[in-house]
Amino acid sequence: MNAPEQPLRITQNARAKADHFNPFVMDGGKYIGYHRCKSDLLQHGDDVPRHFHKVQSPHEDVGVFRVSGVFPTFSKDGSKLAFVDNEFKAVWLADSKGLRVVFETNGPDSIFSPVWNQKKDILYVCMGPSFKANETLEIHAIPDVSSAARARRQPRLLTKGKFNNAFPFPNPDGTKFVFRSTRDGGDKNYKNLYIMEDAEFGEVGGGEVTRVTEGNWIDTHCQWSPNGNLIVFASNRDKPADAPERDHGLDPGYFAVYLMNVTDRSVVRVIRSGYDLSGHVNHPVFSPDGRSIAVTSDLAAVSADPMSLPTFLHSVRPYGDIFSVDIDPDDMEKNKDVEGFVRVTHSRYENSTPAWTVFSTHDPYAQWNLLVMEDECTPACPYTHPDGGESWHMTGQICIPKRHC
Repeated sequence: MNAPEQPLRITQNARAKADHFNPFVMDGGKYIGYHRCKSDLLQHGDDVPRHFHKVQSPHEDVGVFRVSGVFPTFSKDGSKLAFVDNEFKAVWLADSKGLRVVFETNGPDSIFSPVWNQKKDILYVCMGPSFKANETLEIHAIPDVSSAARARRQPRLLTKGKFNNAFPFPNPDGTKFVFRSTRDGGDKNYKNLYIMEDAEFGEVGGGEVTRVTEGNWIDTHCQWSPNGNLIVFASNRDKPADAPERDHGLDPGYFAVYLMNVTDRSVVRVIRSGYDLSGHVNHPVFSPDGRSIAVTSDLAAVSADPMSLPTFLHSVRPYGDIFSVDIDPDDMEKNKDVEGFVRVTHSRYENSTPAWTVFSTHDPYAQWNLLVMEDECTPACPYTHPDGGESWHMTGQICIPKRHC
């Protein structure tokens, strides 16, 4: 600082949209060092290597690997893995035919949250802008994902009414799906859970929609249990009465994970972040046997030294790491405010949207495992956008416009 509140720029403005981070002082203050990606290794996005990488797991019987994208989803038989790239532009599929794009939109921030139908070769996806509750977001079905030619895959619209509908997840029979929506949410866009009674044609085809939660809160990130009896979801329904409606344009936090009995609609809170801070426990997913839940949370806090990290302007939230918690699927009351959990990942960067499969990376039937790298994960160099911006694309950092939950 050369004067109060007048910072002196040290780095040259060669790439205004590139990250210059983690500064340090050298040689008694004569030099200032900083971290920067090597520009001479920049690649075009089509040339970025795309592999899955194993990471160390604290569970002896649970393997962990990292997908080069977001919102991974496994088919029930474990033979197919789908996800979207970090620009929310295309749906990728890994199966016996390799890794390829099976559906692509016209631009970034247009598609996310794919999930398999448990009985058919169908992916449900959200199409529209992400993290903008006041804009229209529709749920579509992409049929014949792995079998039809790419040009013949036409998404089928399932929701209507121009609401913000997201995070569908089908029941084990594949006949209906639960999702969250701003319908009935009023001007403040409160979100509740609904069940689409016809998973094939949706309400556009005349199917009914049943509301299953009702309140001035945000219920979201819902998933049906493997046995069909429970629905797990994230919600801020227990936030303090004096919590603000918004925090710098985003949700105020206070998210916890809940279980709902599908039959009687009873709800119990399973795990939450600290009550005295606006924490997040989000993106819950069931284990294949339905006896554990994996979540993305800030239970282990987040980085207190943002200068040591690239500026994640596009990060959804610094949720932190992935944790698992054991539940009793037969006794709802035993799942109330569970205190024991296991940390699965350890990273300063955001880990989010987990998926769980019973098939290991060594299972010969799960042929997507041919893309799993046994060696240590080394992030690929970034590539440049035409406007000079850099992104990690398929290597970790979300590359969508600034988010608003």
